[in-house]
Amino acid sequence: MKSNKPIIYIIQQLFIVSVFTFFLGSCSKAPIRETPVDPPPDTTVTPVTYKNGIFIINEGNFNWGNASVSFIDNSTNTVIQDIFLKANQRGLGDVAQAMTIYKDYGLIVVNNSNRIEVVTLKDFKSYTSISGFYSPRYLELIDSTKAYVTSLKENIAVIDLSTFTITKEIPTPTWTEVLALFDHQMFVTSVGDFTLSNEKRKAQLYIIDTQNDVTVDSIMTGKEPMGIVIDKKQKLWVLCTGGYDFYEAPSMLRIDPVLRVVEKVFTFPNDGNLPKKLCINSTRDTIYFIKDGVYQMPVTANEIPSAPVIKSNGRVFYGLSIHPSNGSIFVSDVLDYVQDGKIYQYNSSSGTLLNTYKAGRIPAAFCFTN
Repeated sequence: MKSNKPIIYIIQQLFIVSVFTFFLGSCSKAPIRETPVDPPPDTTVTPVTYKNGIFIINEGNFNWGNASVSFIDNSTNTVIQDIFLKANQRGLGDVAQAMTIYKDYGLIVVNNSNRIEVVTLKDFKSYTSISGFYSPRYLELIDSTKAYVTSLKENIAVIDLSTFTITKEIPTPTWTEVLALFDHQMFVTSVGDFTLSNEKRKAQLYIIDTQNDVTVDSIMTGKEPMGIVIDKKQKLWVLCTGGYDFYEAPSMLRIDPVLRVVEKVFTFPNDGNLPKKLCINSTRDTIYFIKDGVYQMPVTANEIPSAPVIKSNGRVFYGLSIHPSNGSIFVSDVLDYVQDGKIYQYNSSSGTLLNTYKAGRIPAAFCFTN
């Protein structure tokens, strides 16, 4: 007699499968969600634009390749650090010297990298680089077509702004520094041969015809003329440090650019604090400079002020600029040249501190969008 166990076993398995299928089907008919669930938050980042604020040009340490640019956003009063690196996934280079805005571009002079980085202001992405320099120093716009760039080499480069290329060089026998445009003439300070001591250097002010790109004259100055501005009366002011080795007392010259003569010499005490970072406000009636503290001097003054409007109080002031719209004073503190620096904003009338911002390594210069 045959056993019925296999048949019973099969029937049991079919019953289990049927029950499982029933419950599975029942579960599938149930609502997937009992209560509505909010969608995940939108994590899209609004693109940052750099058309309304202040650029801080951080030199970085010589030969460290850590130059950078910080940005103070006027709409939020916050600082965005290292914006070139964030936009381009590479460093800016070695020793950022200065920045100039031309139309929708920013032109950053990177001294020890021997180039000028051209970025688009809307996103700070690199548009192109201008090479062919030997330690470029400063750039000055002449008109909508060209600019001059000074350098340690014996020339001034002429830049075509439509192509961002060097089109020619103006021969100069010595190191050139800062520039100021007056009519169709560019006044350019020259420190002298940087390989020589101050005793042997010939410091002067070159006068260049910008229509023909030729040097037409020169004016002797004090040692190391490192600053130049033009006041409301169309007078040139040239700040001379006297020499890194304190060869002579520092001085400031007031020059008539039409007659090409020195009208007045203001002499500083030779006390070991070299004056630097000469600048002027937008109404061009007050000049400013650093000499340990920050000094403020009307262009009508007959002598150098005896006390600063802003005391350093142990800080190492390094960069200085005046806001073109509100006239406030921006000065940088480089601390010990290794830590990230700080920026202080002061009211120019009262000397009251308005804001403090964090910057990058050795903040040296400012560039305002408006």
